[in-house]
Amino acid sequence: MATGPRAHRRRDTPPPRTGTTEAETLRGFLDYLRTSVAAKVEGAPEPAVRTAAVPSGTNLLGLLHHLTHVERALFLGEEVTDWPGTFRAPPQDTVDEVVGRYRTAVERANAVLDGCADPAAPLPRARPGKPAPSVRWALTHMIEETGRHAGHADILRELIDGTTGR
Repeated sequence: MATGPRAHRRRDTPPPRTGTTEAETLRGFLDYLRTSVAAKVEGAPEPAVRTAAVPSGTNLLGLLHHLTHVERALFLGEEVTDWPGTFRAPPQDTVDEVVGRYRTAVERANAVLDGCADPAAPLPRARPGKPAPSVRWALTHMIEETGRHAGHADILRELIDGTTGR
């Protein structure tokens, strides 16, 4: 855990000024949060990036690993059978690998969203026996999910090395 003066204070990036449509606004805020949470994990030192700083076991790298699975499940239709397990990154994976997988999942999710013109339409994903949510619901949920974990990541990163800001 960080002691003494802050190691690094990032410039705080304000929320985006996005386009004029509902979809542009939602996607702008989601991309803003995605960028923020990935930046919190980038450059975090081992083994602190994996060390739980709270009794629940939550750790910085695990949060991003989890968000990767959420992106894939929601937008790409991938099935997750062990949600609690998604909060732990494999021990052999580096920070750069986990961040890279997250960014790839985001790119793939955005490619799906690029084909969605109507926010009320269902996401175009195939999951047997489960109807796809609307694009609007999926974007709103992902903003909530990513924002919640970005807040956790803010605190965990500051505890690790004093880094603050978005």
